[in-house]
Amino acid sequence: MSARQVDDQGRLRHLLTLDGLPRDVLLRLLDRAHALQAQALAGGSREILAGKAVCTLFFEPSTRTRSSFQLAATRLGADVLNFDASTSSTSKGETAIDTLRNIEAMGVRGFVVRHQVDGAVAVLAESADAGTALINAGDGRSAHPTQGLLDMLTIRQAKGGDFSALKILMVGDVRHSRVARSDLHALRTLGAGEVRICGPRTLLPSDDTLQGCVVGEDLDAALGGADVVMMLRLQRERMQEGLISSIDDYHRDFGLTAERLRRAAADAVVLHPGPMNRGVEIDDDVADGPQSLILKQVANGVAVRMAVLEALLGDDRRATAH
Repeated sequence: MSARQVDDQGRLRHLLTLDGLPRDVLLRLLDRAHALQAQALAGGSREILAGKAVCTLFFEPSTRTRSSFQLAATRLGADVLNFDASTSSTSKGETAIDTLRNIEAMGVRGFVVRHQVDGAVAVLAESADAGTALINAGDGRSAHPTQGLLDMLTIRQAKGGDFSALKILMVGDVRHSRVARSDLHALRTLGAGEVRICGPRTLLPSDDTLQGCVVGEDLDAALGGADVVMMLRLQRERMQEGLISSIDDYHRDFGLTAERLRRAAADAVVLHPGPMNRGVEIDDDVADGPQSLILKQVANGVAVRMAVLEALLGDDRRATAH
């Protein structure tokens, strides 16, 4: 990736991936998100980005991420321009770069971009004006950095800041998951003690994505003593037919039930990036149970996205400045 995320003064210029993001920048974003939590849920601090404009430039459908970014920008006082590729000139043949440049010409300097193609957001960042900041809201299977940040914030709030003491289990369709990749990047940066991966072999990546992880196909064994259980959505829309034998078989082998969860540590917590396929990767009594932090993840998403927008567009950039 040639677009630089961090400048020579340690300030965030874009947020494209958590892969290689300096640890101090990542921690500052988490700290600032934690500090913004009350404002995220209670009305925000509307002077921080007053007079700034943020465009949600989505070439792929989204519910939680788009809504979360819209709310985060509004909480900070920014004007929000929503872009939907299905109803835009891109459906007439306009390129994504031309779309970006046209919206830049209107004075917009913050772009939250979701795209179905790996690396597309980095390409747009290369084409953007010097004062324009891009945030990757999910590109292909590559990255979803703000989801990774909110997952790390949720884990830190539940388990403390020493990730080296944690056994973290990720279950399911890692192969098609940009969330899994961003989480793995962040967990390595934060020094997670043990990262376990469990899923059918057909849904695990064949590259070096899982380097350093303990990989297996036996969920009951993988759950043993786990402190954090991160379930992944079975992404049927991204996969070829035949990667799993059936939905029922997948649930039998890799679905998280209350009985199975008892194999984890007594105080284990459960995360899921959503949307959930209830009764497939996770049962209702787990998703809605006392160990679930799934709604906490959603709430943390607003604060994390406020912190990122402030770092990129705020005048003092206090979230990442030295």
